Amino acid sequence: MLSDSSTMVGLSDDVLQNWKLIGRGGFGAVYRATQKDWHFDVAVKMLHTNTHPDSEELWREAKNMTKASSQFVTRVFGVYRGCPPGGRTTGEQAGLVMELMKRGTLEALLQGLAGPPPWPLAFRLAHQLALGMNFLHTMAPPLLHKDLKPSNVLLDDDLNAKLADFGLSRVCILKNSRKTTGGGGTVAYTPPEAFQLSYRPRLSYDVYSYGIVLWSILTDAFMSSLVALRVPHGDRPPAHEVDTSQAEGLSDLSELMEKCWDGDSARRPSSGDCSEVTSCVFSRHGMAIRNAVDQVLSKLDSESQTLPIPQSACISVRSYAVPQAQFVDYHRADIIQEVSTAMAITEHLGNMVHPETYSQIQAKDTNQDKIRVLYTTTLHAGGVEVKAAFYDGLEILESSLLE
Repeated sequence: MLSDSSTMVGLSDDVLQNWKLIGRGGFGAVYRATQKDWHFDVAVKMLHTNTHPDSEELWREAKNMTKASSQFVTRVFGVYRGCPPGGRTTGEQAGLVMELMKRGTLEALLQGLAGPPPWPLAFRLAHQLALGMNFLHTMAPPLLHKDLKPSNVLLDDDLNAKLADFGLSRVCILKNSRKTTGGGGTVAYTPPEAFQLSYRPRLSYDVYSYGIVLWSILTDAFMSSLVALRVPHGDRPPAHEVDTSQAEGLSDLSELMEKCWDGDSARRPSSGDCSEVTSCVFSRHGMAIRNAVDQVLSKLDSESQTLPIPQSACISVRSYAVPQAQFVDYHRADIIQEVSTAMAITEHLGNMVHPETYSQIQAKDTNQDKIRVLYTTTLHAGGVEVKAAFYDGLEILESSLLE
């Protein structure tokens, strides 16, 4: 497969040094490393162990990501194959070598602020996401992101936003035999039509997801997974939580938000329409963007002095963590019997699983026994936060259990 990928760069351990774990995403650990020949740092996003470095789907999606690199889409340099330091598995693993975005994710930013970002910054974020989505949709042929959510939006030193990780949901899900939503994305950001088995993803899929992300930016809240499960029945996040009197243009974005998550995909605006609205709103506040960014950076930098890991890398208790934990407790018996990717879910939990517990889980012969150990140790002791992270793992790898 490597010989067929002349337009892609393959990177291995001999050209990467100074590895540092900076976080754990939905697909695995994320490292910061220095590329010795290039003399600058990159991000290495590891994929779950069920993704082989020679996977045709991985290389195909990596090529698409490389072609789509732009001012508003994170640059992908190539595919990593090797054994990262501290890895728990033997043999080569797969990953993507990407542009390093030092300010982490939009999700972490929203979690770290007491309220929405200052309005000029909120409006710029909304505009840059619309531009990134529109860039993908206007390529020839058009590209769909299919997993647009705050954790897949990365921020640079100046809090400019770029889309990331489009296509990765398909790479990892193809290795999982269980049913997923038709788009392969995350349940909370999936449009109602995608829950149909015959659904084929369209551009309107991303527009719906963008509407949910826009709601999070404007309210500093995250969509409850309990609401997400009722999306096919017409439920949406509470739009009234956007106080349109607080800033000029908020009413325009609130109206756009509700159009984006319309239950009829044909009635949703195009990505170009979204960009026009967000451009108009942001232009009214552009003069104040510098002060808004400096205000947020000052807050983040002051808080980071007390954190051993950058806030963007931390797994926090989110606003919907309690109902997620309750779901994990209530459906314990079903989850133990039905989960088929026990080790991948354990990997998803990362350092939340004690090394001794990890060895115990690995030694068990069946998925049922592995998950049973996880319940009686890590989930029992870790409380709401760990159970919410476990739920996230189910959402990625065993989404049919959440239906």
